[in-house]
Amino acid sequence: MEENFKTIDFFEDTLVLLDQRALPKRVTYVHCTTYKEVEFAIRDMIVRGAPAIGATAAYGVYLAAREFSSLHNQTDDEAFSAAMEDAASYLIKSRPTAVNLAWAVDLMLKEYKRLKEESIDTILSSLLNLADTIKREDIQTNRMMGKIGSALIPEKATILTHCNTGALATAGWGTALGVIKTAFEEGKDIFVYADETRPRLQGARLTAWELTQAGIPSALISDSVAATLIRDGKIDLVILGGDRVAANGDVCNKIGTFMLSVLCKVYGVPFYSAVPVSTIDFSIASGKDIPIELRASEEVTRIGSEQIAPDGMQVYNPAFDVTPNENVTGIITEKGILYPPYTSSIEEIRKTLQ
Repeated sequence: MEENFKTIDFFEDTLVLLDQRALPKRVTYVHCTTYKEVEFAIRDMIVRGAPAIGATAAYGVYLAAREFSSLHNQTDDEAFSAAMEDAASYLIKSRPTAVNLAWAVDLMLKEYKRLKEESIDTILSSLLNLADTIKREDIQTNRMMGKIGSALIPEKATILTHCNTGALATAGWGTALGVIKTAFEEGKDIFVYADETRPRLQGARLTAWELTQAGIPSALISDSVAATLIRDGKIDLVILGGDRVAANGDVCNKIGTFMLSVLCKVYGVPFYSAVPVSTIDFSIASGKDIPIELRASEEVTRIGSEQIAPDGMQVYNPAFDVTPNENVTGIITEKGILYPPYTSSIEEIRKTLQ
């Protein structure tokens, strides 16, 4: 089972992104030819999801190098380096919470620095090859997570998921939704409840669309319905993604995730986060150190163009929350399922990367 759409594509020095703001009404694409256009695409959520914005930002670094290529000569080498550093910083600041963004940009910048004395053609070729590799390996990683995580899903399971973690949130296939799709692909009889995920409605607009595209039996629910389903024993497990995982196993994910984790803990429902290892921030001791992005009040006061709250009402609109590690049953990665104590299991993963 393959998707009949591409979230991210690149050809003829143009980054082509499926415009997720238009879904599910229209399937349309945005073309980016400069790193500033890439930054806008990330910031305005044309593309979203930690792995997807990481791959997107990698191409943004390549486009920056191409844009500044005229500076790459003996007299202006310092200017070229400064311009690349500025572009990298600009891209990283587009969304501060998801660690994959900074991870991918840093990889690209290190590759540039390794080759900075080479010809501009060599630099551009190598950067584009690395961006292609980041995208390709993300899909491979997601497929591996799908196989590993599918083992956790029993036959006839009813699964709850939150936000969007499918092909739209990655370079392809998906993380948590990739696990669900793999279980369905393997022939398991499953049913999925998808939270609408206020305020951006990624569950309603994106996850529901992907589930429909894949033909997976499913139903859309408002976020507040999840508590009743969990209490009444109608959910066998919760699988969702993560935008940054701290070294102690605290999981930062879309707002509303923490609330679900508390409900699961009270009623004994397994709660899993599916993330690539690149989403683990080994430098952050706990979730308390993760910066939480605050977004515009209009996301809460309006649905589309329709105003639903009075003028002048103050709004608090964090995009993410942090789930403490004691509420997490397991973390599904491409290297296996991590279990408590997470400080130890995550440290073992870190050692394999050295």
